[in-house]
Amino acid sequence: MHIHILGICGTFMGGIAQLAAAAGHRVTGCDANVYPPMSDQLRAVGIELIEGYEAAQCRLKPDLFVVGNAISRGNALLEAILDQGLPYVSGPQWLADNILHGRWVLGVAGTHGKTTTSAMLAWILEEAGLEPGFLIGGVPLDFGVSARLGKTPFFVIEADEYDTAFCDKRSKFIHYRPRTTILNNLEFDHADIFADLAAIETQFHHLVRTLPASGLIVTPADEASLERVLQRGCWTPVAYFNDPAGYRVDGDDASGELILTGPAGEIGRAVWQLSGAHNRANACAALLAARHAGVSFTQGLAALARFGNVKRRMEVRGTARGITVYDDFAHHPTAIATTIAGLRRKVGAARILAVLEPRSNTMKLGAMKSQLPDSLREADAAWCYAANLDWDARAALAPMGERASVADDLSELIERVAAAARSGDHILVMSNGGFGGIHDKLLRRLAG
Repeated sequence: MHIHILGICGTFMGGIAQLAAAAGHRVTGCDANVYPPMSDQLRAVGIELIEGYEAAQCRLKPDLFVVGNAISRGNALLEAILDQGLPYVSGPQWLADNILHGRWVLGVAGTHGKTTTSAMLAWILEEAGLEPGFLIGGVPLDFGVSARLGKTPFFVIEADEYDTAFCDKRSKFIHYRPRTTILNNLEFDHADIFADLAAIETQFHHLVRTLPASGLIVTPADEASLERVLQRGCWTPVAYFNDPAGYRVDGDDASGELILTGPAGEIGRAVWQLSGAHNRANACAALLAARHAGVSFTQGLAALARFGNVKRRMEVRGTARGITVYDDFAHHPTAIATTIAGLRRKVGAARILAVLEPRSNTMKLGAMKSQLPDSLREADAAWCYAANLDWDARAALAPMGERASVADDLSELIERVAAAARSGDHILVMSNGGFGGIHDKLLRRLAG
């Protein structure tokens, strides 16, 4: 089958393209901007890419158009597809029908930690010899790719609550029908499509309604929003983590030690590269989900000791003049706070300089602006890049006093950060986008 993918350079749709090619389909695709690293990954597996959405692409006459959720009405190619009555389907629906059908799907949902937890889970299964397929919203360092077809029935997928496509406003994860499901946490996000937390809880319950009685839900014992979801009706066994009397992972960021405890006491220990209470919670969820697939806790802990994390999750981009620069995807206040807290536990009294780009739809709308000062509380200083914001970042960060600075120009921001940094500092750059290549520019400026 020849499929043509609209929005192919996004992480999710690019992953679908790679899975389709691996499954033997002819794949072409288009995007507004065709750019690395995704364009390089796709071309490496023989996928032809077109820049732009001209209606003339209908002349390719694919058997099916697969439409990403970044494509909206008014898009020239989409309008031509609709006018000509050509066959189309959303990305999640195509994935469900052609890749996930008949497989043991392990879905990882939640506001925070989906990518890291999915990568942990896939790696645990891999180390146990299960050779899973996966589709993850980032690039796990242990695999080097964001998607793989796999050689067994097991398939790990990052189960996103964002809507499916222009023609289907249900959350993507409704299509996946997982057998093993992690509900990691649940807060308000995606203010561009959800009115409030209750609306997101409804979507999560739609997911719960699709889960089999022979499946498993892995969820925290301390999350009121997820408990409300389950109280609406649950037909699947539940395993809790972060439970003081049950399963939890404790540890020490300085030594990297993990301690897995269960209802009967300590189960096992490992030493790993990650830090932060949030990552220990992610690890506990992944261990419980992997056990449902037949992997022992002992095997899981051994795998986590060799887990290399995901690109753009506390990734060290370089060091200059004794100053370390990190890249992290954190863009929600809770993720910002937990990321900084994890780094604080690791570096002790050393200075942390936080550099933030509020770029997600929720952040650009200003829905979380009042939470920013508290999310940055453990940073010694913070800089916010305010270009393209519709709200006053200076006013929002005013409670931080002189610890916070705002810049509307990227070059000015880099100069300010470089001028303030000194040997021994840790510069934590947080954005869910490319941030104008700030990491390399900042390292060059520091070196110079």
